[in-house]
Amino acid sequence: MKNVPMRLCAAWCAALISLALSTPGSAAPTSGALDRGSHTFQSTGVRLWYRVAGQGTGTPIIFLHGGPGEGSQVFQAFGGPELEERWRLVYLDQRGAGRSERPKDASKYSMRILVDDVERLRQRLGSQKVVLLGHSFGTQLATEYAVKYPARVQALVLAAATPHLLRSLDLQCERLGRLDPAAFDRAIQGLRTGAFPRCDTRKAYTGPQAEQFRMGNLYPDLRVGRIVEQLDSAEAARNSGEVAGALFSQGLLRYRFERAKDIAAPALLIAGGKDYQAALEPQVEMAAEMRNAHFIVHPRSGHFLFVDDPQRFADDVNQFLVNACTDCGSAAGDGAQSNSATR
Repeated sequence: MKNVPMRLCAAWCAALISLALSTPGSAAPTSGALDRGSHTFQSTGVRLWYRVAGQGTGTPIIFLHGGPGEGSQVFQAFGGPELEERWRLVYLDQRGAGRSERPKDASKYSMRILVDDVERLRQRLGSQKVVLLGHSFGTQLATEYAVKYPARVQALVLAAATPHLLRSLDLQCERLGRLDPAAFDRAIQGLRTGAFPRCDTRKAYTGPQAEQFRMGNLYPDLRVGRIVEQLDSAEAARNSGEVAGALFSQGLLRYRFERAKDIAAPALLIAGGKDYQAALEPQVEMAAEMRNAHFIVHPRSGHFLFVDDPQRFADDVNQFLVNACTDCGSAAGDGAQSNSATR
């Protein structure tokens, strides 16, 4: 280095420092980062919002919402409160969602970037390990994080998991063919024989019927749908589409998680028996491939199973965490019992 001009050395040093600060694994814990309440932090120049809540004192449980771009508000209102009585929860609004910053530049979004945002949050919290609780698209982030940072995952809770999107769409087509053959015929117009998915459900209906079909795939009880839609349409929470547009342009529709066998952390998968958006079969198949997974079906629930039956959802998660995360610091002790045995 002694022969390198000092100006060039300074430039190199500055570049190396900048690289280190932008790379997951280099951040130091932030004082007060786990204090209850709302917080913000910077991840590669994007401001991210999260909220800490609950009674626990141990390993934090990070909630990863769906969408992409939905925000954490629905889970905070319905899925979180029961869990907060026992555990410490961290609700993260992913970049492009909720109260976090929403860059217009599509290059600011990718699966890798979103996963590394979670790692930077873990570093900020100062926790050696975390529990990841994902819903829908959030389950993709949770499983991708688990294979990239396996040493940082204490346990996984995957609700309405979406490990194979095209298969989920194909199963929607299969159901459409059973329930409405005329609509299925419209949905296969222009597709080649053997196409996968076997139809394009967007062609099945128009107008109000199209919306009814969409809602029916998500919500067995349309009253739940109206609650979710109302919370999601609030001004601060409204999905403005930046992250979804970027990810789908990068091929999200073809997403398939193929490394389930590499996940060693204990995992709980909870599926709604009437969730035709995520569909049951891909979730069953992923659970079977994972090394240490427990699979539960809530027969009468849809895609937002923690809104359909918050108490049942909390009972199952509580029982799982008592056994899977002894360091989570349950505020209610270790004697929780679940009523899920008959499900």
